[in-house]
Amino acid sequence: MIDIHTHILPGLDDGAADWNDTLDMARAAASEGITTIIATPHHANGTYTNAAQYVTEHTRAINEKLIAAGVPVTIRSGQEIRVHEDLLDAWSRKELLPLAGSSYVLIEMPSSRIPKSMMELIHELTILNLKPIIAHPERNAEVVQHPERLAELIEAGAYAQVTSHSLLGGFGKRIEQSAWSLLKAGHIHIVSSDAHHVVRRGFRLREAYDAIERRMGEQWVHYLQANAEYIIEDQKFHSQPQASAPSKGFLRRLTSLIYKR
Repeated sequence: MIDIHTHILPGLDDGAADWNDTLDMARAAASEGITTIIATPHHANGTYTNAAQYVTEHTRAINEKLIAAGVPVTIRSGQEIRVHEDLLDAWSRKELLPLAGSSYVLIEMPSSRIPKSMMELIHELTILNLKPIIAHPERNAEVVQHPERLAELIEAGAYAQVTSHSLLGGFGKRIEQSAWSLLKAGHIHIVSSDAHHVVRRGFRLREAYDAIERRMGEQWVHYLQANAEYIIEDQKFHSQPQASAPSKGFLRRLTSLIYKR
């Protein structure tokens, strides 16, 4: 598995505090079957500033330490870039990173609203041949109230990433409902952990994919996992599954009920 949104680099933001936290997270990821992790420290969110060169240097150093520790996980560089007025100029100054050297960029909106400039920003990014991915829209209050506004951003050229913890109820029932509603409506293209700490907020990526398979069918798992690979390979996402097929477990239960009649 590939996780495209994490806070695994030590000491850069509210994620891993030090090397020991990073090592614990990397080992936990490997135990789930995660082989590649994109490190996306917060950038320009009013609290943290992690410019491109700084993140790249830290990523290189951590990969060397993970190899020495024998942990079979590769870290790729990225940022979780908060929407701000200087974003496009910051890109031209090479202060911003795409995900794993691809044309995909991870964009974070404020939790309370969709910025008025969001539609224009998506348009400008696509002109630059960039593919914006909106981080955890299910946790945005305006999207929760008006999911059609996320659909408009996707129509304009954006993609959306849901958090594993949201699907599993880690942020409360309302956000869980929002996450599943957006996914079932076809407004989600990527599942990621947004992992910050092995205990406080781990990966739970395998658990999320298992829940998606039960509720929506294995073709959705294949679609979402393939998209994570396409980010690493810098390829275009494929079309979404047309319909949700029931899981094998559901079919077995249904067959059992039919034969009991």
